[in-house]
Amino acid sequence: MNTHVQKVPSIKCMTEYDTLRQVILCPPKFMAIEEAINEVQKQYENENINKERAMKQHAQFEKLLKENGVDVVTLPASEEFPEQVFTRDIGFTIGSEVFIADLAADIRKGEEKPLKEWLTEEDIPYQSSSDRMEGGDVIVDRSTLYVGISSRTSEEAVRQLEKKLPKYQVKRIPFDGRYLHLDCVFNILSSEKALIFPPAFDQDTLDELAAAFELIEVESDEQFSLGTNVLSIGNSKVFSLPQNEKVNTALRANGFHVIEVDFSEIIKSGGSFRCCSMPVVRG
Repeated sequence: MNTHVQKVPSIKCMTEYDTLRQVILCPPKFMAIEEAINEVQKQYENENINKERAMKQHAQFEKLLKENGVDVVTLPASEEFPEQVFTRDIGFTIGSEVFIADLAADIRKGEEKPLKEWLTEEDIPYQSSSDRMEGGDVIVDRSTLYVGISSRTSEEAVRQLEKKLPKYQVKRIPFDGRYLHLDCVFNILSSEKALIFPPAFDQDTLDELAAAFELIEVESDEQFSLGTNVLSIGNSKVFSLPQNEKVNTALRANGFHVIEVDFSEIIKSGGSFRCCSMPVVRG
């Protein structure tokens, strides 16, 4: 694995939208749909993944991150783990704490090992989830945590997180499990605005989120192409697919600078820019 030599601040992630300083990626060198474990993969199971195209798209994403001042840590890809590109799920950073996830799908168990090795090499302490929890279900906004309750993240894991982080208000967000992770249907863009796919939630949850944010709605066709799963890197800059024209138009109308990168090959496996990035330092 390798990193840039530039000095980055201590571990810190208080929001999803402060300036991204350091992030963990993993190239899709061995990316494949070997076992369809989400609805998007089922649609592309026969077509599968063009690895060469996926690598080129991911390399462009990494290049633009670096051009925007982000220090990129690259974990080594292993043929054993075809979904390793989705680094968001293997761990997450809340405040100054790094958590290692407990991945739900058997095909993904073990992906966290290279992350643990890097953290150990960098002398960064971490905590491990002892019950089912994945980073795609965890969204941080200052002292509030929004945690999706799904087939990937259990109620018991949320209770444990509350005990470990008593200073945070943890909001449980139930949603339709067909959509895999919370960040595939809800994503905070700033202190005031968030993307949302309303059909994934019941009315009470929609009302709760609408009370906290100005919600920018994503339509069904662009939710399927992971329009909600953008990555904010600070200063109102957001990575998004060029194919999601309605989302990008709405983002620009709300004052965001959209950095368009073709991720069409990678999203076939059910994740996009947020799924493919694990922030370590923001702010």
